[in-house]
Amino acid sequence: MAEAHRASRGGYGAPRVHAVLIRGGDRVGRRRVARLMREAGLEGRHRRRGRRTTVPDPHAAARPDLVGRDFRPGPAAAGTRWCGDITYLATDQGWLFDIATRKVVGWATADHLRTELVADALRDAVHRQRPPAGAIFHSDRGCQYTSREFALLASEFGIRLSVGRTGQCWDNALAESFFATLKNDLGADRRWPSRAAARADVFEYVESWYNLRRLHSSLDYRSPVEYEAALAA
Repeated sequence: MAEAHRASRGGYGAPRVHAVLIRGGDRVGRRRVARLMREAGLEGRHRRRGRRTTVPDPHAAARPDLVGRDFRPGPAAAGTRWCGDITYLATDQGWLFDIATRKVVGWATADHLRTELVADALRDAVHRQRPPAGAIFHSDRGCQYTSREFALLASEFGIRLSVGRTGQCWDNALAESFFATLKNDLGADRRWPSRAAARADVFEYVESWYNLRRLHSSLDYRSPVEYEAALAA
């Protein structure tokens, strides 16, 4: 139990620790795991609210919501619907911003919030995943996503753009949830000595932990890679 908690960087609470034990062949109840974790002083990290990064452009062209809060996993959505957002990590050199799409299929970092940040993440995702024509990319109404530059890039890749409503965080809840998880697992109050150090930690977290090993309750306590493999089987 303690090893499962350590392996998760201290991020797992009782439900995911219990799932790890069951996957390993242990026969133990979730309530017992919760009790033993309390007695051992082990608990998962709690999410905290962050700094605002969404600045809408009142003159941006209107775009539809093609997702409608349907973030359920399943074969029909695999590889055809992405979502993204922007967040920040504190460093001693300022703010480092990153974007991700889930399974984290593409991401980028920069020391600014210009459109080229989200464009770099989209290029990364297309290069890795080769999505089919007509795939959807969903985001909030931040000016980076509603810019003409981003629209032209998406059109070049055959990707349809979708946006949620202004002031409705639940319209992009999956991306919001990922960033809350990222910050909790890395340490909500942590500061990095440089942007390079922060980016290295994000790379290791995304590529070696989150995609490959982190268990998701919405995926029946499987990792994104495990779930993707099960769909392809």
